[in-house]
Amino acid sequence: MEASSTPRVTCAYLNMYVGRNVMIVGKVNTLRGEEAIIDADGNITIHLNRDSHLTPGNGVQVIGKVNPDLSVKTLSTLDLGNSVDYTLANKVVEIAHQHQDLFIYPAEHKPQGF
Repeated sequence: MEASSTPRVTCAYLNMYVGRNVMIVGKVNTLRGEEAIIDADGNITIHLNRDSHLTPGNGVQVIGKVNPDLSVKTLSTLDLGNSVDYTLANKVVEIAHQHQDLFIYPAEHKPQGF
């Protein structure tokens, strides 16, 4: 099995990951049918799947694929409730991108021991 990473991102980093899977933590601002707008240091349109059960005002973790228009097609969602520390979540993203060698590796890279 090949190792790959699902980098944590905010709105500012989406353009770096078009066509790739990412993880986003943000606040659900609005729900409209099969779409949600979340605030992850900027608004992101999320295309939901049938298993997505989000609540406006709650935090959410989204794993999904970044589309060319910088919206995200959901693979999975996790409702995080209403007590999320978004400042901390954004700081984790910043640190992960400052130290990519520790957090993000390409799909073709296999960690030692695997």
